[in-house]
Amino acid sequence: MINKIVLVDDMEISNFITSSIAKTIDPSLSVYEFTDAEVALNEITDINPDVVLLDLNMPGMDGWEFLDEMSARNLNFKVFILTSSTSELDKRRSTAYAQVAGFLVKPMEEEVLTQLLQSA
Repeated sequence: MINKIVLVDDMEISNFITSSIAKTIDPSLSVYEFTDAEVALNEITDINPDVVLLDLNMPGMDGWEFLDEMSARNLNFKVFILTSSTSELDKRRSTAYAQVAGFLVKPMEEEVLTQLLQSA
């Protein structure tokens, strides 16, 4: 059962939309929103999320650097990449990370998030 979700996306509107959909699906979910990947990384251990939804293209620390740092710190939270990128190269690259459980394209649809929450 999923109780805590961390959203990491530099676009506040994307976090807002995804958070709103998640809370519509399950009002008891705790959703933590971050627009700065480095801040998220520093707080993620205290949050102990069931799932992380991670954007790839962000200023400062991008999603790839976030995943690299998670690996370096031995953090094994389940990550779903949520990005506007439709690049096959990005999809293939994401499979190199043990934490990555899926690759999703924005905008997130309620049906997709419902399936993710039920299967994660």
